[in-house]
Amino acid sequence: MSPLKPWRVPVTLTVALVMLAHLGWQHFNGGIPSHHLLHRSDLPAISNAWGALVLPLLTWLCVSWVIRRDQDRLTSYTVGLFVAGLLYGAALALSFTLGLHSVSSLMGPGLLLIALFFPIYRPEAVLGFVLAMTFTFGAVLPTGFAAIVGLLAWGIYRGVRPIPVWVWKQLTDKRPVNRE
Repeated sequence: MSPLKPWRVPVTLTVALVMLAHLGWQHFNGGIPSHHLLHRSDLPAISNAWGALVLPLLTWLCVSWVIRRDQDRLTSYTVGLFVAGLLYGAALALSFTLGLHSVSSLMGPGLLLIALFFPIYRPEAVLGFVLAMTFTFGAVLPTGFAAIVGLLAWGIYRGVRPIPVWVWKQLTDKRPVNRE
């Protein structure tokens, strides 16, 4: 059994309890808000209450994928991707909350540029990103956004990134060329 496996239940329960506490606070302080798709009132609204189901499920799945991949130990790279996702999601949520729409509108597409350099499609990065954005946008919208961006990021990292990497290696190869 993986030494990481016992962490799956406490991490998921912690996320569930924090989400329920947040929903309780929202309920007693003006009601649980709903968020419109694409921030447009003519589109359907999704209640933050769905986060009580979505966030623990996402956490369970992401932690399970990390355990399956990193069976022996939690790597610093895994932790770094989680923290990076958390910080990026928090910065995006904060810029949106402060009305810095020019910043927040660039941060979404900016993820695709970042995907050229880092595997931001990995579950730890996605979980950190969604957790950070949950308190501003609820859990459903960030999860959907992360799923779409994650698929695009996977394609960029696995399909597009190898091309400039190969070109760079060809340009910087120091071996002498045999011209016989």
